Amino acid sequence: MRPPSRRQNHTSAPAPMQRATRELPTSGYALVVDGHMKAQFETREGARKGAEDLKRRFPMLQIKVYDAEAKRSDNIVLAT
Repeated sequence: MRPPSRRQNHTSAPAPMQRATRELPTSGYALVVDGHMKAQFETREGARKGAEDLKRRFPMLQIKVYDAEAKRSDNIVLAT
């Protein structure tokens, strides 16, 4: 006969969550995915490349590149 197993109740503090910032940048460019800012870039080319790569991998997402200086965003659409 086996002795009853002892279950140890491991309770640890949950890992801190990193949330995307809700504020749009005041300089540079931002990658906006489904209405949420996800990354910031120094150059337009870097932001555009990151956006196109993400759009290729996940075509169902709505992805925009936000230009902080002009205060406007461009929708990313891949040519088929």
